Amino acid sequence: MAHPLQLGFQDAASPIMEELLHFHDHALMAVFLISALVLYIITTLMSTKLSNTNTIDAQEIEMVWTIMPAIILIVIALPSLRILYLMDEMSNPDITVKAIGHQWYWSYEYSDFANLSFDSYMVPTKDLLPGQFRLLEVDNRMVTPVGMATRTLITADDVLHSWAVPSLGVKTDAIPGRLSEASFLVSRPGVYYGQCSEICGANHSFMPIVVESLPIKEFLDWSSASETA
Repeated sequence: MAHPLQLGFQDAASPIMEELLHFHDHALMAVFLISALVLYIITTLMSTKLSNTNTIDAQEIEMVWTIMPAIILIVIALPSLRILYLMDEMSNPDITVKAIGHQWYWSYEYSDFANLSFDSYMVPTKDLLPGQFRLLEVDNRMVTPVGMATRTLITADDVLHSWAVPSLGVKTDAIPGRLSEASFLVSRPGVYYGQCSEICGANHSFMPIVVESLPIKEFLDWSSASETA
């Protein structure tokens, strides 16, 4: 859960988000080193009157400032490609949930159950219970089991939406007429909040996403009770 004046990312709740946080720190270190070197050179040029005409046509320096950026790009690109591969399509998911974006709420359909689907609307401010978050709480949460690979099929019924949960490392556009896919595995029980990340209309900021992760036994109890209802 994000908090005021937070400078970093939310705590990771899935292996993919942990990898993204590690890559962020890795890339930020490269940016910091480059910035420090450039600042040092600029400071040196501004603070000294000494100059050397031999550097005007120095092939060695030309080679260094051509090869070094290429090496830095490779160091950043290889971990990025690895994460893209890990985020790719999941071949054997344990559970599949279809998320459909509407103006302005989400619908969820559990393909592995006979009759389990519901709409998820934001809870109005006047109906919030103590401890619930304004503009983030919904009446029906998307529930997933802990430690099981979850595939989410994402589409929209009217305009562009975006299904995003930062702590799970998921952000996928919901496009009318197209079925997109996002995969994640929640590593610990909890409640994780997100919001539509596409400007989809007047009430764009009022269609939150709440994913609740439960142990497998509690998830099966919830699914049985929801199917019965």
